[in-house]
Amino acid sequence: MASSSALRIPTPTHHPAAVARPRLPRAAFVSVRARRPAVSVSASSPQQTPGDDDGPTGVPVPVPSSRDTAIALPRPLTSADLMGETNTHGLKVAYQGCPGAYSEAAARKAYPGCQTVPCEYFETAFQAVESCVADRAVLPLENSLGGSIHRNYDLLLRHNKLHIVGEVRLAVCHCLLANRGVKIENLRSAMSHPQALAQCEQTLTMLGIEHREAVDDTAGAAKHIAEQKLLDTGAVASSLAAELYGLDILAENIQDDTDNVTRFMMLAREPIIARTDKPFKTSIVFSLEEGPGQLFKALAVFALRKINLTKMESRPHKKRPLRVADDNCSTPLKHFDYLFYVDFEASMADPNAQNALNNLKQEFATFLRVLGSYPTDVSET
Repeated sequence: MASSSALRIPTPTHHPAAVARPRLPRAAFVSVRARRPAVSVSASSPQQTPGDDDGPTGVPVPVPSSRDTAIALPRPLTSADLMGETNTHGLKVAYQGCPGAYSEAAARKAYPGCQTVPCEYFETAFQAVESCVADRAVLPLENSLGGSIHRNYDLLLRHNKLHIVGEVRLAVCHCLLANRGVKIENLRSAMSHPQALAQCEQTLTMLGIEHREAVDDTAGAAKHIAEQKLLDTGAVASSLAAELYGLDILAENIQDDTDNVTRFMMLAREPIIARTDKPFKTSIVFSLEEGPGQLFKALAVFALRKINLTKMESRPHKKRPLRVADDNCSTPLKHFDYLFYVDFEASMADPNAQNALNNLKQEFATFLRVLGSYPTDVSET
């Protein structure tokens, strides 16, 4: 899991002793102010409708040839390095969650030395980049235990002026945090995001902690415990959260499954120049006509060119949720209409990939958009 609240994964079955989620104070988030005109971060941004004049590529290719109540966090203006970028001084990177969230750790891994900008919601992070409040955003796409973060797939389609320019994987290592002087045997309850609590269920039970308190954010849980000076409640959060909020780490790596990795996308206003001298991945979204074998035929454009698919995700088409099918029945049947999100191992600078997408668009897809073509993360998690 990456950030508690950053990981909007389908909520697991709650522990029988789970209680209502306390509302965390809004002060946990930095106010996002635009450099030029102030931009509202409400959900009132106009939605983009799939099917605009998006070309099959859409990505440029090279032309051959302490624990105080008010916790102050540093905001350094330094430089960051992204795949050949030269002018990155003062790069601001938005993420969803409180300072100390796993998403912030992912942002710092993606852009070392950056200035991180916490946002209350996923859409706030998208809008922060669109409005130039932030230069980049780092947001979770999928977790090895919890699956895809569907909200961000939907937002990718809506915010079609943003592009995926990279990916970063982060291993999630949960810690049990408490105020100074508190011992494990003093704890009666654990507070965190419901996904984090579910991932540590067996360990928490073994430690004798019976009650669970679900909140919106792992780092927010740590901040709440520190500010309220709770002595009988611990937080399941990151070691960075312990450092920021002045908490003790009572136990490390308390997740029940050690293979817990989250993949994040890196968003920017401009796409990067696709290359062929390093491993690249391309992310697309498309829709198809109804009919037998349509998806099989669509995916064959990649198989016939020996292009490997690494991920496929289907989501109901929000603009056209139902499709009427003529199945020779007295009553017309209604089916969901779907969008298909696909990642494949190829660069948009590769003519093979361009030919595959041209084939897909001309013969099968009713809508096709390239979300980004970017270097594959080959680093250690």
